[in-house]
Amino acid sequence: MTSLLYQQIARQLADDIRKGFYQPGERVPSVRKLSTQKGVSHATVLHAYATLEDQGLIRARPQSGYYVHQTPALTAPTPPISRVEPPYAVTRSGIISEILRLSRRSDVMPLGAAVPSSEFLPLRALHQQMSKVTRFNSKKAYSYIFSPGYEPLRRQIAIRMRDAGAVVEPSQIVITNGCVEALQLCLRALTSPGDLIASESPSYYGLVQLCQLLGLKVIEIPTDPETGLSLESLEKAAEKWPIKALVVTTRAGNPMGATMSEARQRKLVGMMAQRNIPIVEDDIYGELMFEPGRSKALKAFDCSDTVLYCSSFSKTISPGLRTGWVIAGKHQDTIEKLQTFTTLSACSVSQMAVAAYLENGGYDRHLRYIRQEYRRNLSHFQLAVQQYFPEGTQITRPKGGFILWVSLPGNVDAQILFTQALEQGISIAPGAVFSNSDQFNHCLRLNCGVPWNQETERAVMTLGVLAKGLLSKNRVVEEVGEEVA
Repeated sequence: MTSLLYQQIARQLADDIRKGFYQPGERVPSVRKLSTQKGVSHATVLHAYATLEDQGLIRARPQSGYYVHQTPALTAPTPPISRVEPPYAVTRSGIISEILRLSRRSDVMPLGAAVPSSEFLPLRALHQQMSKVTRFNSKKAYSYIFSPGYEPLRRQIAIRMRDAGAVVEPSQIVITNGCVEALQLCLRALTSPGDLIASESPSYYGLVQLCQLLGLKVIEIPTDPETGLSLESLEKAAEKWPIKALVVTTRAGNPMGATMSEARQRKLVGMMAQRNIPIVEDDIYGELMFEPGRSKALKAFDCSDTVLYCSSFSKTISPGLRTGWVIAGKHQDTIEKLQTFTTLSACSVSQMAVAAYLENGGYDRHLRYIRQEYRRNLSHFQLAVQQYFPEGTQITRPKGGFILWVSLPGNVDAQILFTQALEQGISIAPGAVFSNSDQFNHCLRLNCGVPWNQETERAVMTLGVLAKGLLSKNRVVEEVGEEVA
């Protein structure tokens, strides 16, 4: 597909920056100058510069122009790929409830639960739409809107799915109470208690808990923080065990932030289609990719009705509205029945307010803003962890979203760090909740969806001090053990 003019200009300037033609901190050509050089309108250049801002390559300075973004080098290594674990029955859940409970406390720095700060949500616009809906359409707003959900909202979602590379009809979309309900409905449609599913390792702790509630066994598939799920390991697992479904996130995965290439996505869909194993895609961070248009959802490569697509507006518009959706293909009738006889329907007011917000425009502008903020926040967190945490700490490089995976050296127990941090008014998510194995006990996930300021930096610095203390204690114990031996 031929790229648009502004995309061509942005790509050329990006190449010039990466090749060093423009150094960090150096001003790039003004809008007027570049429009004259290229023979294009000011609007085209501004669109190109906005694209480069989204990519984190340039920054606008008021009354001055655009400058190449200057940031210290990120030198900390990335965590290694996880290892294969045999199937298991899920048993852990208590600490997950604690993390979620702490995220609501005003006296705790919420670096545990992956919940965006209200500062990054379009609260004013939502309030306006909610007021209009309840004032002018109260009869429908306060009534049931049964499955598959509010048609205008389904129509808007179908439009947005095109950006993910998937062409679907509004009739193929079922509105749910957030992404978790979408995942639950899919797993209930595909499995029975005692069945085995495959997931990434580490994987979203909500999925871990959901499998426990549904009585499912899980086999964890090794996952690389850069390239995502190991297709080779998945293939071997599928040959050895009777896997009923795969749950995967291919764009900005949780917790590692991995994004799978298009080639690997195509291979994954083809491999699962050949084995008649359905894929449940969790794409909740899909609209928060830092370079929109560079990646597609797994659903975009589904030509055999293998992928059941799940997402929500919890990370972009509001977690409290509980508005998600599922595209389930041949399983849609089953999912509609399951929803009707459990939760009955998604919240009518929420569906109508979100639909009105999407229809009235401003959502894409909001996305551009929060992508920039989350990208900037992630960079601040990465550099702070690199500076304050013990030497040998490994950190991920997400291409979207707002979560950071950190691997501590010296077998530091992140659950002990969780307890100590809480005493200092800081909540984190220890690695143990993302797996039923013990291979991530030295890891933690940080929520970077909070404003970066002095208080946030102090919290990261405190975590680093605590981690260094635990590392020193471990080394003392090891030395004593060696002397005794």
